[in-house]
Formats: sequence, structure tokens, C-alpha cells
Amino acid sequence: MSELKTRTITLNGVETRVWEKGAGATIGYFPGFGGTPRWHAFLDELAKTRKVIVPSLPGFPGGGLGHLELHNHLDWVIACGDLLELSGLSGGDLIGVGFGGALAADIAAVFPQKVRRLALISSYGLYDEKDPITNVWAQRPGTVQNVLCAKPERFTELTAMPNDYDPTEWQIEMVRASEAGARYLWPFGNTHLDRRLHRIKQPVLLLRGSEDKVIPASYQQKFAAGIGSTAKTATINGAGHLAELDEPEAVAKAILDFVK
Repeated sequence: MSELKTRTITLNGVETRVWEKGAGATIGYFPGFGGTPRWHAFLDELAKTRKVIVPSLPGFPGGGLGHLELHNHLDWVIACGDLLELSGLSGGDLIGVGFGGALAADIAAVFPQKVRRLALISSYGLYDEKDPITNVWAQRPGTVQNVLCAKPERFTELTAMPNDYDPTEWQIEMVRASEAGARYLWPFGNTHLDRRLHRIKQPVLLLRGSEDKVIPASYQQKFAAGIGSTAKTATINGAGHLAELDEPEAVAKAILDFVK
């Protein structure tokens, strides 16, 4: 397997990190809560057979203060559509998780030429007041990992401070990532995506962890009904909301089998 490469692009005037590893057809990753502060096992699984490109989302680790340039839903969608172009992902396959899933789904709906196949893991974007989403921003300090993962230590490992970081700067970066997600999804995670799901014509794989405590199981069927016949559903046993952290091999296999 090739080495991890880091490059920088400029999105809306803000320097933005892009990670790349592997060879083959491109596949991109838009992360969920917390972003991608470090490369992890799921991405390595994908990189065994594909070129994996991970652009940092605005405000998330590696994305600087880019979220401050985005003032509404349209700003976010256009910026992340541009992000696909600038990072070399346009026309490739795309994975979106949670927060990143809502963005990936909108890009597929609004800019269909930019996405070949779409894999969504417990995506935000819809809201049912009779079956509400758990508010991850309302968790007690130090407990959010218990909501996000069936194996909470996986999220703790992902967000642990690297040895070469100043503790205060790392804390600021983690808070900024939470803020960026909140600016886009507060308070209910509803981007009114139900109005645009019918525009998604690409093949779509809708994954969820069987132990997801954030997005209710009913939302998977809501997404499938809105998209129609091009959508497939699957459940990853033993995984939580961030299923790719809990069960990296199983999630990677499901997605790689789908995007062949």
C-alpha cells in the first residue's frame, strides 16, 4: 500500500488539507461528527484497492476557519461541491457519514455529474418530530463518544491529541469541528433534504449501524423511499452511529462491493 500523502488546496480563500492514499479508481470520504483529525483503519481498508481522497470539510480538522465563510445551506453545498473539484474527486465515488452524509447527498442531488456512486452512513438531512434524532451537541462533557460509537474508545482514539500539538490549540480545533457541524445542522439536523432526494439518480447504498444511538432506524427507510429504486439498504451489526470506526472492515467491504 502506498504512503499517505498530504497536499493543500484553497477553498473560498482558506487553505484546506487533502489526504490521499492508495491507487485505482477514486473514492472520497466526508466524515461525521469530529471530522478526520487522523487517518484511521477504515480508510486503510478502502486504500487497499482504491485511491482514497479525504478533503477536510470547512471548520473541521484541516479545514481551518472555512466554515465562517458559509452563511446558509446553499453556501455549504456549493463550497463542498467545489471541494470535490479542487481535491480531484469530481466524478468519483463518494462516502458521507452523518454530517458529511447530508452534504454528500445534496451534492449528488444538485450536481449529479460530480458523484458516480454514493454511500451514506447514518446520514443527517431529514427530521421526524415523532422519531427525533439525538442531539449530539447536548451531551454532557466527556460522554459524546458513548452516543457516537458502540465501541466508545474508537472515537476517543480518533480525537486524541497528537504528540506534536499544543493542548490548547488541539482543544480549540476540536471545539471548532463541533461548532462547524452545529452551524450547518443546528438544532435538529434537518436540511429539508426530503425535497431533493428524488433528484438523486445515482446508485446509493444506505448503511447504518445496528447500535446507532443518534439516527433512528426509521430514517434509513425514509431515505430509501425518497430516493427510490436506485437505493439499497444494509445494516452493520455491532456498529454505532460512526459505523466505520466501530467496524472498519465490515463497512469497507460493504461499500467496496457496492462501488465495483
